[in-house]
Amino acid sequence: KNNFENDRYGVPTEKYCEYEYLKEWKNAALGIDILKESYCLTKEGREDKLGECEGLRKIANPLKGICYGQNQERLVIVENNRYFIIDDYEAPLNYETQPTDAGVDEQRTFLKQIIKVALERQKPDLVVVVGDVNSTVAGAEAAHELGIKVAHVEAGLRSFDKTMPEEINRIRTDKISDFLFTTEKSGNKNLINERISKEKIFFVGNVMIDTLLSHRERAKKSKILEQLNLNKKEYCVLTLHRPSNVDKKGSFGNILSILEVIGEKIKIIFPVHPRTQKNLESLGLGKGMKSISNLIVTGPLGYLDFLCLMDNSKFVLTDSGGIQEETTVLGIPCITLRKNTERPVTVSEGTNLLVSTDSHKVVEKAMEIINDKIKFNKRAPELWDGNAAKRIVHVILRNAS
Repeated sequence: KNNFENDRYGVPTEKYCEYEYLKEWKNAALGIDILKESYCLTKEGREDKLGECEGLRKIANPLKGICYGQNQERLVIVENNRYFIIDDYEAPLNYETQPTDAGVDEQRTFLKQIIKVALERQKPDLVVVVGDVNSTVAGAEAAHELGIKVAHVEAGLRSFDKTMPEEINRIRTDKISDFLFTTEKSGNKNLINERISKEKIFFVGNVMIDTLLSHRERAKKSKILEQLNLNKKEYCVLTLHRPSNVDKKGSFGNILSILEVIGEKIKIIFPVHPRTQKNLESLGLGKGMKSISNLIVTGPLGYLDFLCLMDNSKFVLTDSGGIQEETTVLGIPCITLRKNTERPVTVSEGTNLLVSTDSHKVVEKAMEIINDKIKFNKRAPELWDGNAAKRIVHVILRNAS
């Protein structure tokens, strides 16, 4: 409540400071945007996921709802196309919040219950869910159980690794969706192989690339290189968050040993995910990481700073699916620290090297990139042109009843 006292957007504070206004939602940790006549569920991830919904605003105005920012750090209330940000909302609002260490099934169940409350209140005609996180499947199932149509953005992606919670989320969401919007043609093939009707499948491109292309020029104004004392193409970027890489001491320690070797040749910038930071401490690896030369550790970065950092790097080391896509469009070499990828077009047409965490292979590829001994196809995949959201809106409006 108190965070709205100094409203910087010129909207009457009293519109939002009533406790009952927020109390209806019980908890703000939802991945949701609610539109006047429809409903959009965003990813739980980096702050750029908010941008993914901007292209979908054309479905209905004004935009209303709440968005869940990364790591439950902020609540964003969206009304009349303006964002109202409350940092550290859990303290001032004093809600009964979801435990951050809850299991995957607990999180899905929790989110589905909360989203159902929102859906029953809003009575939307359509729920749009994005990606493969727990809020994606929770939103889809909540809508489906209430007889509301579901559209899934980024449908059909498959790693074929069912040990990944994201893979289960993708399959469950696609199975009950009425509109399946794919980012690459492998998604169409996967859905057809799972006996999903072709009439429900629409190849539209990549909404995350819409966001990247619309913000790339703004990102060039970022001061992050100056702040970290970096020169263009003289550093690499590292991101880690997947359980297979950071939940066990052996696997995490193996990656740190890889960084020791690479750090002898180039600076490594490591924006540490809070969950990864927690595991570093609990596994007793923090001291060892601090001893790695040329390793610059930061907290999580904002979207524009991180985009600038990637765009000017020599290469990126990651276990993130989204970053595989972004580096492909940016033309930046990407070493993926996984055995599989649900985004094969980034390998066949982009700059993605699916290397795994084999220390010899990772170091070998890194040295080839550092010494300019490897060439990449720097062609953006089909329909990754910044117009995916427009295509989605066109399909939804064309099929609106």
